[in-house]
Amino acid sequence: MTTDADKTALRVRMRGVRRRLAEAIPDAAERAARWLPLSRFGRFSIVAGYWAQGSEMNPRPVLDAILGLEPGKMRAALPVAVDRGSALSFRLWRPDERLVPDAFGIPAPPPIAEEVLPNLVLAPLLAFDRQGGRLGQGAGHYDRTLKNLKAQRAVFVLGLAFSGQEIDAVPAEAHDQRLDAILTETAYIEVARERS
Repeated sequence: MTTDADKTALRVRMRGVRRRLAEAIPDAAERAARWLPLSRFGRFSIVAGYWAQGSEMNPRPVLDAILGLEPGKMRAALPVAVDRGSALSFRLWRPDERLVPDAFGIPAPPPIAEEVLPNLVLAPLLAFDRQGGRLGQGAGHYDRTLKNLKAQRAVFVLGLAFSGQEIDAVPAEAHDQRLDAILTETAYIEVARERS
């Protein structure tokens, strides 16, 4: 049985791992984008990226590669925290648009930007496993957000990570949302789903 203390210790360790990997592999995001099987991503219409914080992998090369499949057909969005306790919302975003700080001080599209429901979400993480387990920062924002989003539409969740962030098994609780695939600087890993 995993305790909160175990997950906290794992988060501390994995933050250090990710920081070292980000320093050692500065072109990881560009390398990851080259592993993306682009032919499988043309079905999405709204792609949500994120504004990388600290040592999180920069999603921009991956986002640009997906949006470049059919220019003008797909639209980009970024998550927005409207307050510290709620699920994130998503607003349309253009690269030339001025961003404003959200409730956490993270750059986000302004309130006048259209709110949307993405069907592809690029998600940052601290650790992942091959079963789609994702260890986040611990506040549960992405878990709440993905649960809320999945209640409204089908969503494919692609975790972006350094390959060194892989662990054998992410400690999971009932509320944890799983990844559909993981993209690293060395591989694209699609998660096998059990068939019922």
